[in-house]
Amino acid sequence: MLRFTIRRLLQAIPTLFVLSVLVFAWLRSLPGGPATALLGDKATPEKIADLERVMGLDQPLYLQYFNFLGRMLSGDMGNSIISADPVLEEIGRALPATIELSVVALLIAVLLGIPLGYLSASYRGRFFDNATIMGTLAGVAVPVFFLGIVLKYIFAQELGLLPPSSRQDADIDATRVTGFATLDGMLTGEWDATVNALWHLVLPALALSSIPLAVIVRITRASVLDVLNEDFIRTANAKGLQAVVVRTRHVLRNALLPVSTTIGLQTGLLLGGAVLTEKVFVWGGLGSLLSEGIQRRDYPRLQALILLAAGVYVLVNLLVDISYAIIDPRVRTS
Repeated sequence: MLRFTIRRLLQAIPTLFVLSVLVFAWLRSLPGGPATALLGDKATPEKIADLERVMGLDQPLYLQYFNFLGRMLSGDMGNSIISADPVLEEIGRALPATIELSVVALLIAVLLGIPLGYLSASYRGRFFDNATIMGTLAGVAVPVFFLGIVLKYIFAQELGLLPPSSRQDADIDATRVTGFATLDGMLTGEWDATVNALWHLVLPALALSSIPLAVIVRITRASVLDVLNEDFIRTANAKGLQAVVVRTRHVLRNALLPVSTTIGLQTGLLLGGAVLTEKVFVWGGLGSLLSEGIQRRDYPRLQALILLAAGVYVLVNLLVDISYAIIDPRVRTS
């Protein structure tokens, strides 16, 4: 298993290197630039040239890239052009909010998606199956930001059942330890802060989980149906094994392989959906940093955020590969 994990990690290095080149080239190809964005209405060709010289943006692109690469390898992603703070500090402050939202959304999608997909396959052609298929079609088709706006309008503005925005109420004087609002309340014994944070998580997490939930349900259903038609399932039933043994040991275990891959892919896509969800619910995570960085052409912040997202994606897929190897040991030797 250790050799398998090391091999997967080594395979990720060229991927991240190529991505760093593409991100660097893409940002420099955008119209305008940091100097123009910073100067705003006061921008003149002379002022733009002076500011670009100060920021090192007048150097050849290959020199700029090697400077960026050298700083990145030493753990320095540079300072934000907007706030002048180190980019890694900015990300460290905003990251817990995005992780908290994404983890809760993924838990909703996985904990509901696999059982619903399994039950849908078990009751194939019946009302429950048809209703589940229609629900998943709606879940995939409705954009996350639109669903967020609708949920916010119904449950926050019209019914007043749930908070419309932010991570906690303004009057909650919670002690910050890790930056995770729910976890901090548990660590400090401020349970009212934890309950309030969970209450604020409901709407954005439901909106963000809609597409992964629908995809996981459909993949689980299709995978379970495939396994149910296999000869070894008929053999297991003919041997008189208990139904619960056949379902858990033979059907569910074999059906989870494609589901694991789907969960890994959906985890990466959650980060993209989190940007829009955070905007709707004024969440204050990485989505806010990314949105402001694009508007102001903040190259260091954008480079760090995109590479972070890529790193998370690679890490999640590594965990999926490891889960493959655990579920099916033949994968380790392939």
